[in-house]
Amino acid sequence: MNERWESRTRVPLLGLAVLFGVAYAVPIVAPDAAPGVHRACLAVEWVVWGAFTVDYVVRLVLAPGRWEFVRRHPLDLVAVVLPLIQPLRLLRVVSTLLLMGRRARMAPQITLTTYVAGSVVGLLMFGSLAVLHVERNAPDGNIKTLGDAVWWSFTTMTTVGYGDHAPTTGLGRVLAVGLMLSGIALLGVVTANIAAWFISRFERDDAEERRQTALLEALTQEVKDLRAEVARLSEGVPPQRSAATPSDRP
Repeated sequence: MNERWESRTRVPLLGLAVLFGVAYAVPIVAPDAAPGVHRACLAVEWVVWGAFTVDYVVRLVLAPGRWEFVRRHPLDLVAVVLPLIQPLRLLRVVSTLLLMGRRARMAPQITLTTYVAGSVVGLLMFGSLAVLHVERNAPDGNIKTLGDAVWWSFTTMTTVGYGDHAPTTGLGRVLAVGLMLSGIALLGVVTANIAAWFISRFERDDAEERRQTALLEALTQEVKDLRAEVARLSEGVPPQRSAATPSDRP
């Protein structure tokens, strides 16, 4: 039942996560928008979080062992509880990213490369929006526009760090640490994925080479047997029989 529920809700929840991203981005990109737009975006964020919470509760109820389910899915629980501890928008971003990543990894049709590419885009987008939201009004901040934030996120994730833009607030520096660690982790995943692809390719080539070698050896042995048979027939020697045939019996 749990697997059936997850397969049916995977696509709708991923769609809600995209909707959350739009609702999170609009107030930051357009801070001068009408108050009704900000309220609508805030409502969408909480609705999406509520949908993920309902999903977690349903999977918990359908699980054969509930305590085992909680133990095996700690990030899901943390993501659901975070916004209740402190209703900060940044915590809702973290929780939604955790839940969306969890469901994406469980999708069998999504390859590792696609997941890594989606993670990079998601981290760049949310990291840029989050640091812009935190640093825009900082007295000594130098990240004032979305372009500055995207450039900073890209250089931070790739661990280049030109230093032309840097967070000045404590929360902004926490975001920087998270992006750096995420960039290193994703780079490791990409490197491991490429290495695994080459290894699997070499293994397939090696297996094919061994198969062809075995076929060549079998063919060589058959040719040797045929030559021996032709030589016996040319000398007038009847072929040897391994067992008595019906014509040999009295």
